[in-house]
Amino acid sequence: MHASARLHVRLYVSTRAAVPCLVVLSVCLARAASPDLPNVLKNIEKRYNGAKTLEVAFVETYRAQGRNRTESGNLFLHKPGRMRWQYTNPAGKLFVSDGKNVYFFSPETNRAEKMKLKETEDMRAPMAFLLGRLDFNKDFGEYRTRPEGSSLSITAVPKSDKMAYREVTFVVAPDSHIERLMVTAQDSSVLDFSFSGEKLNPPINEQTFRFQLPRGAEFVDSSETPQG
Repeated sequence: MHASARLHVRLYVSTRAAVPCLVVLSVCLARAASPDLPNVLKNIEKRYNGAKTLEVAFVETYRAQGRNRTESGNLFLHKPGRMRWQYTNPAGKLFVSDGKNVYFFSPETNRAEKMKLKETEDMRAPMAFLLGRLDFNKDFGEYRTRPEGSSLSITAVPKSDKMAYREVTFVVAPDSHIERLMVTAQDSSVLDFSFSGEKLNPPINEQTFRFQLPRGAEFVDSSETPQG
C-alpha cells in the first residue's frame, strides 16, 4: 500500500475499540459531572445495539501537520461486522468489510488490498461495532462534556495510554443518533467524521459487502502475510 494510504489506514485504525467504545465512559465520573450523561449513553446503546442495518452519509476530514484532506460518501453497515464505505469524493474510492476480511481500493493508485479484519489498523473497521457492540462501561476513564446547540459534545479519554488515539469526541443529537465523531491520534492528527441522513434498519442487499476488483486494477492479498 502507498505510504500516504498506509498512514491514513493506520490513523483510522486506532479504534478497534475506539468507535464501538466511542462513548465508553466512567459511570462514576459521569455522575459527578453530568447527571444526565448515563441516560444519554444508555439511549445511544439502545439505538445502535438494537439495529441490524444502518445507512448514513458522511463527510470525512483528515488533519495532520497543517494539511487537510476532505472526502465524502455513504456508509452501509450490516450486523455482524459488514460495512461498505462508498466514496463519491473521490469517486471510486472504496473500503469494504465482509465480516472476515477488509478490502481497500484507491482510484488514485488503481490498486486494491485485502487484509484480515482482525488485523487491520484501519479506524473505519470498528464502525461496524456500532451495531450491537456498544459498551459504555469499559475503556474510558475520564471525559469532558459541553452543549453544542441542542446536542451534547462528549470528549472521552481512554484508560490506557497505549492506544493509538488519545481522545475521542462525539456529538450526540437529542434523539441519540451520532452526528459527529472526531478521533485524535497520539501524533495529534485528527480524523473527523460528520454524519447525516441516518437510516436505521434499511434493506441492504448482501452483495453490497462483496468486493469486486475494478477492471485493470492491481490486487495485493495481504491477508496471508505473516504479521510481525
